[in-house]
Amino acid sequence: MSEAASSSSAPAASSSKPNDAAVEDIEKLLSREATAFQREIEVERILKAFKLNPYEMLDINTDATPEEVKKKYRQLSLFIHPDKTSHPRAPEAFDLLKKAESELSDKAKREELDAVINQARAILLRTLNLPPNTRDDDPRLKSLTPPWKQQFLTKAKEMLIDEEVRRRKAIKMNLANEGLEARKKEEEVNAKKRKAEEEARWEETREQRVGSWRTFAANSKKKKKTKVTLLG
Repeated sequence: MSEAASSSSAPAASSSKPNDAAVEDIEKLLSREATAFQREIEVERILKAFKLNPYEMLDINTDATPEEVKKKYRQLSLFIHPDKTSHPRAPEAFDLLKKAESELSDKAKREELDAVINQARAILLRTLNLPPNTRDDDPRLKSLTPPWKQQFLTKAKEMLIDEEVRRRKAIKMNLANEGLEARKKEEEVNAKKRKAEEEARWEETREQRVGSWRTFAANSKKKKKTKVTLLG
């Protein structure tokens, strides 16, 4: 009886192995599909992020250290690398990440960016009747509607756009001034060139003018002599 039981249980044990393998294969497939889906979601997030705010592009806090910035960039760039996702705009998202990391790694650019963002933060906190040193984890910010982070990003976006508009106007004005200065210099060069050409022509006709004067003077003397003879 025991032999029969053992013999009957043997096929069941062997048949469970392929089932376990099939389940494992399905789990791996689902995991890969989930990861691929997450990569596409992250690409879309980067593409939709505000391009003038590299913190938003990298999805990192404004107080992140340079090391944390580089670490986050490496993580995201590897995660959404064009070789690892089929999203057609993955290369664009990859380039945007690199630009954001580059801007935050530039000390001067980051200081300018932080100045605008900190100003946006201070203005927003003032409108909420809160002190400027209020931290993001302050309980008074957790009950806000819309949420504090959303309000902060919106205000920062508004001020970064204003700053970008001013920057472009300044560049345009500088280009206009440079164009005006260039035209003035060109006019000065052309005036000097015309003067030099006039002087050259004057020198070229010098002998002709001298000869004409000599001929005129000689003719005048002849006329005088003729008049004197007639009178005598």
